[in-house]
Amino acid sequence: MKASELVLAPDGSLYHIHLMSSTLADKVLLVGDPARVDMFKEIFERIDFESHNRELHALTGIYHGSRMTALSTGMGCDNIDIVMTELDAALRVENGEWNPKSDRHLQLVRIGTSGSLQADIDCGSHVAARYAIGLDGLMNYYKEWNESKSQRAEESKMEEAFLQHMQFDNHLARPYCVAGSEPLLDRIATDMHHGITATAPGFYGPQGRTIRLHPAIDNLNEKLASFRFEGTPVTNLEMETSAIYGFSHLLGHEALTVCLIIANRPRGTFLNDYHPQMRQLVGTVVERLA
Repeated sequence: MKASELVLAPDGSLYHIHLMSSTLADKVLLVGDPARVDMFKEIFERIDFESHNRELHALTGIYHGSRMTALSTGMGCDNIDIVMTELDAALRVENGEWNPKSDRHLQLVRIGTSGSLQADIDCGSHVAARYAIGLDGLMNYYKEWNESKSQRAEESKMEEAFLQHMQFDNHLARPYCVAGSEPLLDRIATDMHHGITATAPGFYGPQGRTIRLHPAIDNLNEKLASFRFEGTPVTNLEMETSAIYGFSHLLGHEALTVCLIIANRPRGTFLNDYHPQMRQLVGTVVERLA
């Protein structure tokens, strides 16, 4: 493989995430904020590895005998393209050597923040994504995604229903739909809200916010909130889940997103200091994943 394709750091780890097979656990906790990784230092009983590179902060340690890696991703699906590709490649790289025969697979849980699209899901609530709808268009850049449509009958049905409901203009990226891991959902999120998480390619216009510029889609959040797939509503809007689920589907990993709701868009409310609630959610997810 060309050095310009599989890009490595000087120590032989993956260029951006600075992880390799020996430093990456099979259970991975993804957070957006690099500072949030420090929460895991208070939870893990032992720290075996730590690295920092730009917004990517990695920490591998032990909790109740279970080895886990916490990794920050930064914001947006463009970062997820890097993180998910390199996590998968790291399973097959050790000291700069490529081993394509690795049979390891990952269990990934994103612990994030999000805005509720439903008035009855209050700030401080926990929402788990049974499905994700990508408004970002990222997965459409991959040949394998387009070829897998016939194998994703349920998601393809959901895509068509969503397109019919939203009536998007053709100049926007084509949305895609993908399911999360049912085993992880049952293991981690039985007492949480379940629904469809919409993933936007930005925070302001792509999420229906007006500051000086105006969104191209009128009443975006209301349209999203009114969509149902087999009775399941779009519960919340964030910026990473669809790509995490899409890559996991193609690469043979399991993924689940659990979000702390810090904004209720219909009510216009916002939870400014959510750090105590986030610490509680992180502890809950780590306990259940272990």
